[in-house]
Amino acid sequence: MRVCFQIISFLFALNFHCQPLRAQDPACCHHAAEFSSCKEACDQLATIKSESRLKHLLQRLPSYCPESMNELWMCINSTLPGVSRKSDGWVGLGCCELAISAECRRECRQASSKNDLTKVCKKTSENSLYNCITKNEMGSTCCSYAGRHTTCREYCQAIFRTDSTPTVSQINAVKEYCQSHSAQLLSCVSNFTKSYPIRSPLDSLYCCDRAEATHCQVACRRILRTMSTEHEIMEGLIEECGSQPLPQEPMWQCFLGSAHPPSPPQEETPHPAKMDCAKLHCCSKANTSLCRDMCQEISTNWGSQTWQDFDQLCEYNPVETELINCLADVREPCQLGCKGLTYCTNFNNRPTELFRSCNVQSDQGAMNDIKLWSNGTIKMPFMNIPVLDIRKCLPDMWKAVACSLQIKPCHSKFRGSVICKSDCVDILTQCGDRKRFHEGQTPERICELLSPIDDPERCIPLHRYLTPSSLGNNIVEEVIHPCNPNPCPSNHLCQVNRKGCLDELNCQPYLCVPGCKLGEASEFLVQLDARIQVPTRTGPAGCYEVCSCGPSGRLENCVEMPCVDTNKPCIVGGQRKNHGTSFRIDCHTCSCFAGNTICSTRECLGFGNSDEDRRHFTGLPCSCPDRFIPVCASNGRTYPSACVARCIGFKDHQFVFGQCHLSNPCASKPCQRNQRCIPKYRVCLSDSSDCPQYECVGRPAACDKNSVEPACDTDGLVHPSLCQLQQAGKTLAYMGHCQDACRKQQQVCGHNGETYNTVCDAFSDRVAVDYEGPCHAVGAVSDVAPDSACSLIPCPPLSTPGCHPVTPPGACCPICASMLQILWNKEQMNTFSKLNKNQPVTVHDVLQILRLHVSVPQCDVFGYLSIDHELVVLIAPVDQQPTPLQIEACSKEAEKIDSLINYASPTLVSQVPLSAFLTSEIKTSSIHSSGVAPSSPLPPGLCFLLGLLVAAAPGLRQL
Repeated sequence: MRVCFQIISFLFALNFHCQPLRAQDPACCHHAAEFSSCKEACDQLATIKSESRLKHLLQRLPSYCPESMNELWMCINSTLPGVSRKSDGWVGLGCCELAISAECRRECRQASSKNDLTKVCKKTSENSLYNCITKNEMGSTCCSYAGRHTTCREYCQAIFRTDSTPTVSQINAVKEYCQSHSAQLLSCVSNFTKSYPIRSPLDSLYCCDRAEATHCQVACRRILRTMSTEHEIMEGLIEECGSQPLPQEPMWQCFLGSAHPPSPPQEETPHPAKMDCAKLHCCSKANTSLCRDMCQEISTNWGSQTWQDFDQLCEYNPVETELINCLADVREPCQLGCKGLTYCTNFNNRPTELFRSCNVQSDQGAMNDIKLWSNGTIKMPFMNIPVLDIRKCLPDMWKAVACSLQIKPCHSKFRGSVICKSDCVDILTQCGDRKRFHEGQTPERICELLSPIDDPERCIPLHRYLTPSSLGNNIVEEVIHPCNPNPCPSNHLCQVNRKGCLDELNCQPYLCVPGCKLGEASEFLVQLDARIQVPTRTGPAGCYEVCSCGPSGRLENCVEMPCVDTNKPCIVGGQRKNHGTSFRIDCHTCSCFAGNTICSTRECLGFGNSDEDRRHFTGLPCSCPDRFIPVCASNGRTYPSACVARCIGFKDHQFVFGQCHLSNPCASKPCQRNQRCIPKYRVCLSDSSDCPQYECVGRPAACDKNSVEPACDTDGLVHPSLCQLQQAGKTLAYMGHCQDACRKQQQVCGHNGETYNTVCDAFSDRVAVDYEGPCHAVGAVSDVAPDSACSLIPCPPLSTPGCHPVTPPGACCPICASMLQILWNKEQMNTFSKLNKNQPVTVHDVLQILRLHVSVPQCDVFGYLSIDHELVVLIAPVDQQPTPLQIEACSKEAEKIDSLINYASPTLVSQVPLSAFLTSEIKTSSIHSSGVAPSSPLPPGLCFLLGLLVAAAPGLRQL
C-alpha cells in the first residue's frame, strides 16, 4: 500500500483533534496562567498537527503541569476524546510474521503490548514489524468507535488491513455503514486516508541544526536517516539529546510546531520537491488527456486528493492499461517468490513466479475481502456487483480471486494483475445474484469491463492457485529471495550481497544501502550516488534532467538534458511509427526515437540473395572472413579482425593489432610522478570523450574502513578493499575473494573475445567464459550463418543435464543461461557522458546497475558489447551444477528485466545510463524433462565455469 512500511506514525491514531482543542483553548489553558512553562506547553497543544508529537507532549505534560491542577486536566480530557481509551488485546499479534529474526517473532507472539518487545526486536532492523504495529494501533483505535456495529467495524478494519491504498469503494463503504453510528470514526478514518503520501523524516533534517549541543545535532541527523516512525524518532531524540521535548527549546519547537515544515530558502531547496518523479515518468503513457492530466496532478502536487478520482476514472479503464501497469511497477515492482502466507497458502512455495505484493498485510487483506464480500455485494469504484452467498457458492474460487487481487501475480509479458475473463464469467455466472443485477448487467458485460483478457500469459488463471504448489520446502531453498520481504529500513535499499564478507560468521545474504526517493512523495528508492533521469517539473513531455542521489537522501545537482521531441514520428516503408515504438526491418531490430530510426547493424541474409551471396555469407559484419586476427579499437573493444573494425566504422588510426587486455596501457607512463598507473580495461559505449584504459592514483592517506569490497592481489592475498590493496603497494589480480582454483594461471577466452589469465579475472570483469585456452576463433552473429572456425573449438559440456542452451553472438560455445540483446542509443550515451564531466559510459557501468535488479543470489549478470554493437546481457546460474529450478529462476529474472526495458518502466530506465536502452530481445534456457547427464566431466579449469560466477561472493553459496 502507498503508506504501508513508510512513516505511518500515530497521526490521529488516538483520535486527538486539534480543531476542538483550539476552540477550547481559553477554557483550558487559562487554568495554567500562573505557571508559564505549563501555559506554554498547553498552548503548544493547539498548534501541533502531528499525532505522534501530540501524544508525546501529552504524556509529558505532567512534567510541566502538576496533576494537582484538576481544572486544567479535566478540561483537557474533555476536549480530547479518546485520551483514556484503551485498546482491546495485543493489536501487534498479526504483525509478528513480519519480524525478520526468529527470536523476535517468538517474542512478538508472546507479548501483550509493544512495551514487552525488548532489544531482541531492534527498531532499526525490524522496521516493518514496528510500522505494522503502529498501523494496527491506529486502526484499532479508529475502529473501536464503531461500538457494537459489526458491519461498520469490518469495513473500517478493511481500510487498515489491506496492503494497497484504500480504494474509493472501501472509503465509501465506511461512510455508508458508519455515518449514522460514529462521527468520530469517520473523522479518524478520513484523517488516515487523507495522509497519502506521508512525509519523510528527512524533511525535518533542518530542525537538527537548531539543537544547541553538537552531539545532539549529530545524533539527530543519524536518527532521522535510520528511523522511520515518528514514535521511534521522538524516543531516540529524547534519549540521545538528554532532554524532554520542551516547546520553548528551538529544536523541539521545530519538531513539535508543525507536521509540514516551512520551505527552506530557494537556494537550499532540493530538487525535485513534493513530487513523485517515478510516477511522473508514467504519465506520458496515458492514452487519454484526462488520465494524463490527473496523473501529472498526483505526481507533482504532494498530498493531492486527485488520486481518489484517478482510481475511479482511470484505474480500471481498459484503454489505460499501459499507464496503470507502469504505476503498478513504481508502487509494487514484480518480485520473484512467495512464502509465509497463512490464509492464501496456495501461493506459498513458488520461488520462480512473480508477485507484486506477497506479504502478511496482503494475506490479511484477502481474508478481510472475503468477509466483506460475504455480505452479498462486491463494491467497485464504478459499479457494485451483487453476489450469492460466496461461503457456499464456489468458496475456493472466491478465495483464489481475493488472494490473487491482493497478492497480485504478474507476468513478464503483461504486468497487470487481472483475472482471466473466462474465470470471471464462470464465477459470476454461477454465483452472481441475477435478481439484483442492474438492467443490462450480465456476467459477460461485467467481465468485459473488469477482465477483458483471456490469454493465460497476460492474465491470472485461477486454477493455478486452487491447489498448493507442487514444490516442497527443501526444493524451494534452492532459490532464495533475501530482499523479499524487505529487511531494510524504509530509507534504505535492499540489495543481494554479491561481495561476500570478511567475517563469514556474520555474513548476511543482503545489504542495506542508503537511498533516495524519486521526489518527496515517491516510494521508489535508488541507491546513493546513482544518477537518475527525471522528467522536468514544468517542461513538456520529453524534457528531462539528470540528478544524483546525494548523502542528504534527496536528488540533487540536477542538470537539464536536451529535450526530446516525442511527437515526431518515424516514417518506415510508408508507415508511421511513433516515438518509442519498436519494430523489425529484415533481420534488424529497430526503434523510433524522436523521428530517427535506430536499428541494429546485423548482417542479414534474405530470400532475395543470390547463391554467390550465400556462399560468401559469414554472419559477421560486412560478411568479413571468420579469421581471428584481433585488433584493439579506441573504444576498448577487441574485434576479431581489421575488416570487422572498419565495417563498424573505425578508421585505421583508431585501432591497433592485438587484444586489448594483452596490451599494457601504462607502458607510455601517462601519469604524473607522484601517481601510480593502474591498468583499468573498459569498453566505452560513449564516444564523445576518450576511453582511457588506465587510472592514475595517488597512494591514499586513509581508506574507508566501512567500505568492504574484497580484492585479490597477484600474490593470492585478499584485501578488504581496492583502496587498502593499493595502500599496501600490491597489484590487483581481480576483484573478489581469492580463489584456490585461480592461484595458477590457466587462460580462458571470454565472450567478448578477450583472453583472461584466469576464470576469476574474467568474472571480475563481468564477462562469462566461452571456452578454455586463449581466444583463437570468432563465432557467427547471425543465426543462419554457416559453420565457422568454431567447429574446431572443443566446447565444455553443459552444466546441467538436459539444458536447452543459448549461444551468445560472436561466441563459439553454448551456455546454460538466459540472454538479452539490447538496442541502445549512442547519442544519449554521449549526452550522459558530457553531463558527467566527460566521464565515459562503460559496459561495466551498465552491468553493475543491472545486477541490482536481479533479486536471486543464485543468478548473476554478465555481458559484453557484441561485434555488431548490441549490448549482450547474460543472466546465468552461479552454482557449478545448477538445478532446473535455479535455471528457471534466472530465466524469470531475465524475462522481468526484458519486460522492464521494452515497456520503458521507470523502475529501470529512469537510471542513467539504462535510460538509453531502446528495446530488448530475449532468449532463455530451459530444461528438457528427459535430460541426460553430460558425457564427460568438466575439464579441470572449467569446473568453475559457472560455479565461480560468484567469485566475488563465495560465502553466498552456503546461505
